[in-house]
Amino acid sequence: MASEIWTEKYRPSKFPEIVGQADIIKKVQALTSSLNIPHLLFAGPAGTGKSTLALIIVKELFGEHWRENYLELNASDERGINIVREKVKNFARTKSFGNVPFKIIFLDEADALTPEAQQALRRTMENYSQTCRFILSCNYSSKIIDPIQSRCAIFRFKLLEKKDIEKIIRKIEAAEKLQINPESIEMIYEGSEGDCRRCINILQSVASISPIISPELVSTIISSAKPKDILVVLDYAISGDFQKSREKLLDVMLKESISGQDVIKAIQKEIWNLPIEPELKVKLTEKTGEAEFRIVEGSDPFIQLQALLASFVLAGLGK
Repeated sequence: MASEIWTEKYRPSKFPEIVGQADIIKKVQALTSSLNIPHLLFAGPAGTGKSTLALIIVKELFGEHWRENYLELNASDERGINIVREKVKNFARTKSFGNVPFKIIFLDEADALTPEAQQALRRTMENYSQTCRFILSCNYSSKIIDPIQSRCAIFRFKLLEKKDIEKIIRKIEAAEKLQINPESIEMIYEGSEGDCRRCINILQSVASISPIISPELVSTIISSAKPKDILVVLDYAISGDFQKSREKLLDVMLKESISGQDVIKAIQKEIWNLPIEPELKVKLTEKTGEAEFRIVEGSDPFIQLQALLASFVLAGLGK
């Protein structure tokens, strides 16, 4: 029994395993160590550690009994008012196991809850606060009603930086005996756009082909437009050669199987590498945004991209 108590008391903390959210980890760890947390709202982009942090909090609080004291619901699958009235209330009203006087309910993708379900949830959070704490996770906190936000301590997660992604990749590299060069890490980071989950998925896909992670393999898996190819397209357009610019764009899209939206993102990044005036870069960025909006709304991608290239040609001619 004494050894079990010692193991439980001195088990290693999992908080340091989350990267890129140092301020949030510091505050949440302090709350958890006091064995008393408020209702929490984790908001931020996908793949930044929200669900992982919720699970770590539960395991830190309850140890080996965490499963008996934890209910996880994905609000995008079950988002009606009946879920709050039945599953949530039934779990919240029962007593917890162990020394911690409350259970934890984790509502993932809480911004998908209907307004009616959110209204029911606000009363449940209030009535059962003695026996239950809620952790809500969402991509957009603006979609959570104000009464729920006011009941929660809000933590806003940010996309991971390159150094954070590199730390994760190097850890996987050592564990899985891979060989990854810096250029490949740069490409994986660009492809993941700060999303840790996407980064790991890209790495797993590439590693299933070869343990030596080369930039060529990463490029094949990511299927994104290469910056140098897009720069060639834009250089032709700015120089006034619409025909060559159009042909090169078609070549990039067909050979690399790149979608219109991916090309738009690549163009938006490369605008700032063009040898043109800053005012012109601003105007072209605005044109890029208009083309992206039309593509999202259902317009033909290639027609919109040709129209965008025409704007670049006119800008290069000073019109």
